[in-house]
Amino acid sequence: ALCQRYEFLTTQAEDLTRSVASLRQAIGEINKTIQTLFLSTLEAVNQQFDHFWRRLIGGGSAQLKLVEPLKADGEDAAPVDEEPGVEMLVRFPGKRPTVLSLLSGGERALAALSLLLALFAVRPSPFCVLDEVDAPLDDANVERFVGLLREMSQQSQFIAVTHNKRTMESADILYGITMEEEGVSKVMSVRMKAAA
Repeated sequence: ALCQRYEFLTTQAEDLTRSVASLRQAIGEINKTIQTLFLSTLEAVNQQFDHFWRRLIGGGSAQLKLVEPLKADGEDAAPVDEEPGVEMLVRFPGKRPTVLSLLSGGERALAALSLLLALFAVRPSPFCVLDEVDAPLDDANVERFVGLLREMSQQSQFIAVTHNKRTMESADILYGITMEEEGVSKVMSVRMKAAA
C-alpha cells in the first residue's frame, strides 16, 4: 500500500512539475509577443506623437521613450517584478528638449492632446469624446487644435464638451442645455450650416 501511495504521489508530482514548466514556457512566449506588439505600437505612436506635436506647436519635436525603473539606491538595474515606464520628451522650436513635469499647464495640455491624438491615429475608433481638453489653451493653440479635429473628423466623429467659443464655432452641430423655466432643463441643438 505504501509503494502504491508513493508511486501515485510521485506521478502527481511529475505531472505538476511538467505543468509548471509548460506554464512557464507559455508565459515566456506570451511575454515575447506582448513585448514585440508593445514596441511596434510604441514606435507607431511615437511617430504620430511627433507629428501631432509639430502640428499643435508649429515645430519642435516630441518623443516617447522607455525608462527602466530605478532601485532605491539609484542604480539602473531594476528588480524582476517591476516594469519599465514611458517618458515623454518634448522640444519647443529653438529650445532644448524637456520632460513633462517642467512644462506649464497649457504646454502639458498640448503634450497630452498630442499623445491622445497619436493613440487615436494609431488605433482609430468610430467616435471620440473630448471633455474640456481645450480649456487651458490660448486662441492660437485652439485654432491649431480645431484644424486637426476637422481633418480627423473625415474618418471619425468627435464629440467635444467645451465652453470655448472658437471650438464651438468650428462644430457642425451644437448641443446645449438651457433653463427657460426655473427647474426645467431643456436640450437644444443647432446645425451650424443651416443657421448660417
